[in-house]
Amino acid sequence: MRYRPLGTSGIDASVIGIGTAAIRGGTADDDEFVQAIRAAIDSGVTLIDTAPSYGWGHSEEVVGKAIKGRRDQVVIATKCGVWWDDARGSYNGVKDGKINYVSLRPDTITIEVENSLRRLGVDTIDLLQCHKPAKPPEETPIPETMGCLMDLKDQGKIRAIGVSNVSLDQLDAYREAGDLASDQFRYSMILRDREADILPYCAEHNIATLTYWSLEQGLLTGKVGLDRVFRKDDFRNTADAWLPWFKLDNRQRLLDMFAGWVDMTVKYDCTIAQLAIAWTAAQTGATHVLCGVRTVEQAIQNAGAGALELEANDGERVRDDLVALGDPV
Repeated sequence: MRYRPLGTSGIDASVIGIGTAAIRGGTADDDEFVQAIRAAIDSGVTLIDTAPSYGWGHSEEVVGKAIKGRRDQVVIATKCGVWWDDARGSYNGVKDGKINYVSLRPDTITIEVENSLRRLGVDTIDLLQCHKPAKPPEETPIPETMGCLMDLKDQGKIRAIGVSNVSLDQLDAYREAGDLASDQFRYSMILRDREADILPYCAEHNIATLTYWSLEQGLLTGKVGLDRVFRKDDFRNTADAWLPWFKLDNRQRLLDMFAGWVDMTVKYDCTIAQLAIAWTAAQTGATHVLCGVRTVEQAIQNAGAGALELEANDGERVRDDLVALGDPV
């Protein structure tokens, strides 16, 4: 496993991190998630990313259970800004049956941090990230939000500050307002638009990046074949709208591309998924890659990509193939 700094925070974290958005309340899979997280830690993963809104606190509780007795081996990243206790903030819709709001007010952030510390069973959060940017009608000014986060840092409640899903202008404003360590956003082989703005900005200003969906919900593992049928309630059934690569014609194009990479999987003794993760982590400005895990096997496989470094010509070959692949049809 390789380790990289979280910006200028003084914290080093594994190149591969665990994403825990799949952990929902009331599931029968908690023990499996706990074992998967512990297997990842045993494999050298230190970065664990969660959020209060994942299962409405349940994900943080499961992470807390998984890291009990191993606090010194992990870097805990959680979030603030998605609020559901009352109507403070701006309406954000209904998720899993719960009305929620985007609130980056100091009063709600302070409450969220205390709740997260309790659920995680820790004294300090290593990286606290604003989950979403504020929006009208209650668009808390970035300096006001950042002032609260800096106060929490001074109090020792958090060690570093990050943001998520922000525009370039918002990212710049956060950086100007305080000590910004990281930015989290979606980035993958087949969604590379952030290479035009966010990634070079972060590289220039020494801001760590935590990329999510870098395996595109399993699509870039090479295991989603044409015969794969998703449940009726699976969002991938509405792929035409915002996940067009799941359409059968586009899946075939991806599978054809992966078939041309067999020699590289042999050369590096890796899977297509590990190749995709390693390529992502090798791009300019990309420092940490978050991978969701459900099983011990997935955790170990994903962690294995943390030691994989592609030769320059192979990285260029992958990019050439991606450019030739073009956009989804």
